[in-house]
Amino acid sequence: MKNLGSHLRKAALALAAASLFASQATALPVVEPSVDQPVVLAAGDCYAIGQQVAAQNGGTLAKASQATRGGQPVCVIVVLVPGKDGQRPRRSEIVVPAG
Repeated sequence: MKNLGSHLRKAALALAAASLFASQATALPVVEPSVDQPVVLAAGDCYAIGQQVAAQNGGTLAKASQATRGGQPVCVIVVLVPGKDGQRPRRSEIVVPAG
């Protein structure tokens, strides 16, 4: 019975992570570039940085967003690191310089 509960928990976590990725993918606005406005791909950069940070920490990227801290652009990365011995994942927030 413990195995069934553990498998159900893992499946629910995987489903929640997949829905987070899907919601972030559909939330990005589509903007037609023009000569007057430069195109900034900061959100995409933060996502790529987040994937690297998640891989380095052995976790799954849950969220990557841009923010300003101390007047400098940063990426706020949220990684879900698997728990030990079937425990729930740990949420780790990491702030790295953007770009």
